[in-house]
Amino acid sequence: MQARRISRELALLSISQLSAAKLESRSLEDLLLAAVRTLREEVNDSLEKASAELRQSHHKLAASELTARDVDAAHKDVAQAMQLTQQAINRVGASLELPEFVRLADEQAVRTYAIQLIEACIATKATGDQLLEACIEGWQVERLTHIDRDILRIAVAEFVILRSAPYRVAIDEAVELAKKYSSDTAPRFINGVLRKVVQHLRLEPTVSPERQS
Repeated sequence: MQARRISRELALLSISQLSAAKLESRSLEDLLLAAVRTLREEVNDSLEKASAELRQSHHKLAASELTARDVDAAHKDVAQAMQLTQQAINRVGASLELPEFVRLADEQAVRTYAIQLIEACIATKATGDQLLEACIEGWQVERLTHIDRDILRIAVAEFVILRSAPYRVAIDEAVELAKKYSSDTAPRFINGVLRKVVQHLRLEPTVSPERQS
């Protein structure tokens, strides 16, 4: 189970850096490098957004005539900047921990399952996204953040395409990934969408009226 959990993280963090070409020949080191690059980009993006939020709050507080609304808005900007900075710190920590976690697990099992997940996501992107969009009300998969989008794709790959994990396990693991790598609201969103996928595909057994009585 530990090896598969690490495989999911590697797949999530490296998929945006890899193409389908010669994917099977990729080494574990290639996947780790791609994952660290993704985390580095996420850190830079979070810090840039945090800096913009702080600049915005500074302008509001430096205004010649402050109103209660300006102060409240500035406080919200600072809180958002703090949250983004914490995300950046968490991702730096993840980039440092991931290689060690891989070494402590079955490295061959980690690589094999990560490659399977990435291949399944790439090969069935169109049909997988079509399924997800049927379960996301008023939203398109491509408009999601790339982390949330890839978490959903990996979960669908696991319990719909590869059928390598029960849907309950895949959903629980997707929620854990969202807690670690996405926003505070992402876990609930990810869980809700994947639960709708389960309902859409009728994977959950229905209880007959006779059994309910």
